[in-house]
Amino acid sequence: MLELLRIKNLALIEDAEIEFSPGMNTLTGETGAGKSFILRAIDFLTGQRMSPEMIRPGRDKATVEALFILPDGDEKIIRRELVAETGRSRVYINDSLSSQSVIKDLGAALILHTSQHAQQKLLQPSFQCRILDTFLEKPELAEQKDTALEKLRATLNEKEALKARSATLEEKREFLEFQHNEIDKVAPYPGEEDELMEKKEALRQHEQAGKCIQNALDLMLGVTDLSGGLSALSSEMERICELFPEYEEDRETINEFRHRMDDISGRLRVQPSSFEPEESLDDIEARLYELSKLKRKLGRSLDDIVNLQKELEENLSFLDSCTLDLMRLEKEEKQDAETLEKIVQELNEQREKAADKLTSRIVGELTQLGFSEHVQVRFDFAPHELYPDIAEMRGRLMWIPNPGQSAQPLDKIASGGELSRFLLAIAGLQGEADKPTLIFDEVDSGIGGITLNRVGDKMCELAARQQLIVITHWPQLARLADRHFLIHKGVSDGETYTTCRRLDDKQVADELSRMAGEE
Repeated sequence: MLELLRIKNLALIEDAEIEFSPGMNTLTGETGAGKSFILRAIDFLTGQRMSPEMIRPGRDKATVEALFILPDGDEKIIRRELVAETGRSRVYINDSLSSQSVIKDLGAALILHTSQHAQQKLLQPSFQCRILDTFLEKPELAEQKDTALEKLRATLNEKEALKARSATLEEKREFLEFQHNEIDKVAPYPGEEDELMEKKEALRQHEQAGKCIQNALDLMLGVTDLSGGLSALSSEMERICELFPEYEEDRETINEFRHRMDDISGRLRVQPSSFEPEESLDDIEARLYELSKLKRKLGRSLDDIVNLQKELEENLSFLDSCTLDLMRLEKEEKQDAETLEKIVQELNEQREKAADKLTSRIVGELTQLGFSEHVQVRFDFAPHELYPDIAEMRGRLMWIPNPGQSAQPLDKIASGGELSRFLLAIAGLQGEADKPTLIFDEVDSGIGGITLNRVGDKMCELAARQQLIVITHWPQLARLADRHFLIHKGVSDGETYTTCRRLDDKQVADELSRMAGEE
């Protein structure tokens, strides 16, 4: 049961708090007052999407919060916020962050909303079939069928994709093998070309360095014999110093320079031996030419060729294993089809049984709602192929409102008032088990007189069993409410507001008079 609903900054509602009662709760007001905002808020709270445009202008967010009393007596507080800046919503259940999928599942057990839109859905055979499935002995069969069908289709899609890829590659097998063999002969690896260029440059630099070293040695030990000349100079300086001691410092400088030159000469002689290249320049040039020829042949860069080789290996491996993969998928397809067939067979049987029981109960409900005692309702089943030799029997509601007429679909001969009562009958039957809060949004559309009284009697019957929230323009229905709320739209300080307030007995009488058109 929905005990308390609070709405803040939603459309024209600034802050509204509604305390519902067990039984029937009625919302009334002038057309355009904002009754639909209340229902939009409940739908939003139970998982439906809402546009940020619904947030009251100038506000950061809209908030809808509700207190539900579960059948076991536990309380469930659900709050959902819609943020203007991002357009995203946040959901909280008992103050713990939750998700939209969770409240959708929870909302389906808490609220059953019927409306004029639901009337249009009632005309759709797919919706009629879903209604029938809610009355199966095993309602989970419909979901099991969907799951099994989805798995089978996934297997079929994988098989078709495998066959399509196989056919495409098989046409190019010779070319793929040619490319693979050409690349395999050369066997390039990632970054090889750059590595060879670095080695080539290193060899070039080493060769240049060798020439420079040799030139230096020639200058030091060649024709001029710089080292020998320095040695002779050192000897002459010794004799000079014997005569002129003031040249001693110069002699030491020359000796130090001579020893320094001898050291440099020795190191220059051994330096080239420290570099031992792994490959000769000719080998490097030959490999670079081989790589260049491969690039020209395939019209790709070396990195692309390396990647192509991986792709070729994968494709050729795929072609080699394709037969086994197809056999595996065909086996899976057979197993999936057998599973689906078993579920569909049971589902079809249960639908036929449920159809007999459901239509009998619908006829009983419709009779109470003012239809002829001769009204007939049945489901006509038609096969819908899911897979070769596996057909799902889908039911479509057919009815004969009066004797002498042939059975017709609802959308062919049902009026708006008849659809309203059909929807009321089905909603009442659907809510029997879980007893969710039933919301009727102008379900009285298109009816009046004695029929309206019958509808009122049915609503009173439902209200004795579970909570109802009813939006109506008829005083005959509004007067039956256990609690009556007035939705009013007004202007204050240049802003428009929608308010909701509970009416006392006198206010209820005044509102019923207004609805009846009395002055």
